[in-house]
Formats: sequence, structure tokens, C-alpha cells
Amino acid sequence: MTSTTDEAAGPAGALGYEQARDELIEVVRRLEAGGTTLEESLALWERGEELSKICRRWLDGARARLDAALAAPEADGDPDDDVDS
Repeated sequence: MTSTTDEAAGPAGALGYEQARDELIEVVRRLEAGGTTLEESLALWERGEELSKICRRWLDGARARLDAALAAPEADGDPDDDVDS
């Protein structure tokens, strides 16, 4: 049996954030709609967990990049940052 979740699985690192998020939304929709067997539901749940981890890694990476960008002016010693006039 081949499902859309099996076909779209591919290498986990190959999915971008938006792709993983969109597929996760579809997985949740299918689980909430019901009508699947226990085995199908478990497979969907497992795929959803993996997609959630992919999204979390993307978000953690984005947070790290933002933190680094915000910290960069402090590390540069920009004289405008220390002016009290």
C-alpha cells in the first residue's frame, strides 16, 4: 500500500520549512477527519512527528540566525551604540 505520506517522505533534510509545515497540516487534517485504519493512523502520526521535528529544526536555525544578527552590532563595537548624548 502506497500513501501520499509514503511518497512525500523522501529524505527528511530535503524538505524546506514551508513544505514540511504544509504536509504536517495535511497529516493533521487527515487524522482529525478520521476514517483511517489504526495502522494508517499510526503511520500518519509517525509522519507528523517527523514533520514536526523538521519544522522545529528550521525554526531553531532561524532563531539562531536572528540572535546572531542581533548580537553582531554589539560584537562590532559600534561607537554609536555607546553614545549617551
